[in-house]
Amino acid sequence: MKDKFVGIAKVGEKGQIVIPKEARDMFEIKPGDCVVVLCDKKKGMAIVKSEVLESTIDKVMPEIN
Repeated sequence: MKDKFVGIAKVGEKGQIVIPKEARDMFEIKPGDCVVVLCDKKKGMAIVKSEVLESTIDKVMPEIN
């Protein structure tokens, strides 16, 4: 598997995008999975699988479990 991928996602009329198949395969994103959209007006946007952030939050704030 490649470690990097660049693709284009077209924004539909309702503001929806389709994550390219290669990216979904790389990150094992399946139908029904949740992703988090991180935005910074100067730096841009990032899409991260929610479980990645959940495990980070668990490490930083274990007392909330």
